[in-house]
Amino acid sequence: MTKELYNELYQITFAGQILDGFSEAEVRDNVKALFRISDERTASLFSGAPQTLKSRLSLADAQIYHERLTKAGAQVQISAQTAPAATPERDTGTAPPPASPESRQRNTDATGPLQETPLEFTGSGREYFGIWIVNILLTIVTLGIYSAWATVRNNQYFYGNTRMDGASFQYLASPITILKGRLIALAVLVAYVVLSDLYVEAAVVFAIVFIPLVPWIMVRSLRFNAVNSAYRNIRFGFQGSYGQAFMVAFVWPLLNLLTLLLLTPLVMKKTHEFIANGSCYGTTEFQLKAETGMYYRFFGKGLLIAIAFGVAAFLAMRYVGFTVGSIIAAVGYLTLFGYFMAGIANLFLNSVHLDSHNFESRLQPPQMVWIFLSNSFLVVITLGLFTPWAKVRMARYRAACTSMLVSGDLNHFVAAEQNRTSALGQELGDAFDVDFAAI
Repeated sequence: MTKELYNELYQITFAGQILDGFSEAEVRDNVKALFRISDERTASLFSGAPQTLKSRLSLADAQIYHERLTKAGAQVQISAQTAPAATPERDTGTAPPPASPESRQRNTDATGPLQETPLEFTGSGREYFGIWIVNILLTIVTLGIYSAWATVRNNQYFYGNTRMDGASFQYLASPITILKGRLIALAVLVAYVVLSDLYVEAAVVFAIVFIPLVPWIMVRSLRFNAVNSAYRNIRFGFQGSYGQAFMVAFVWPLLNLLTLLLLTPLVMKKTHEFIANGSCYGTTEFQLKAETGMYYRFFGKGLLIAIAFGVAAFLAMRYVGFTVGSIIAAVGYLTLFGYFMAGIANLFLNSVHLDSHNFESRLQPPQMVWIFLSNSFLVVITLGLFTPWAKVRMARYRAACTSMLVSGDLNHFVAAEQNRTSALGQELGDAFDVDFAAI
């Protein structure tokens, strides 16, 4: 066989030795948790005989495995191996790849086992209150100029306290960039108000000219928010086009009106596709894999809920009393509110894939309604002072109901992205931090 048919690969070997500062029991527990293996298999790894834990790795991947196992207290070795390039990769050992202790096996498909890696929000209302109140006071004192710094501090707090697989998300935007974008928006608004007072015709022309800018602002906003978000030092990105944004902003809504709202589920799907398919993590693109029928079934069920409560409220008002009918109508509204608030997020996240990885959202409508109502009540009776606790409470629940289903090893995925994105430019452009999201 010729030399070209071989690639230089590496393997991780372990002979049961532990590093200084660790006890054997501690290392056994760490290795067992990392590899998710039985007590018998763990004992065999510590028998003293050299064993291959993982083979056919690139040097970067082997170094990641070495780091994870070293932190667990295991003295492992990286050694080179030569293997045919055309042969599919396989492990010579029987242990699965390392994962965080909180990850657990969910199911198996053609690409390998999916490990459920849950999100976790670690912030507290008391801690966030200090950031929130200072942001408000400084924004007032500076006549709104500090609002850009307030936005960054808020996002950094919520990103930094959202963790997955032992790592936090990052928000990297510059307050100066956001301030410049807001000053431009303010200048445009002032110009429009002045023109409206002086020349009505000029104001109309101004509004007409502004309409084509809406899709451009949508794309810039999504791109800015994405590229300033990162996980494990890899930035997200958004590559959606102006034409796609124009369809979502104008064409599909217009067609929906012309068909008497019969296209509402399709319009929602097109919006989700625009956001998901245009997004990427490093150089790997997200993809929405959902059938149009799923959206029609979701909205159809919502319509049936609305009709059922509407008929019940009408009959109660006519034959029982206005109060009873009003109560039924209120319960129906809250039921519908929770159904869409939780259901749209579940529908979107459960349909999103990132390469061979996907996501799971398990938000419950009753819980969402309860958190929303109780938060609103407490914010009102505390004259707004409960707001930090309300935001933290909702963020904690959303994170607790969201997981990433990782195919194989997330470390391998991250290492590959770091290698491929290291040479990418970091031109962020102007900030248009407009809130435009799928859920």
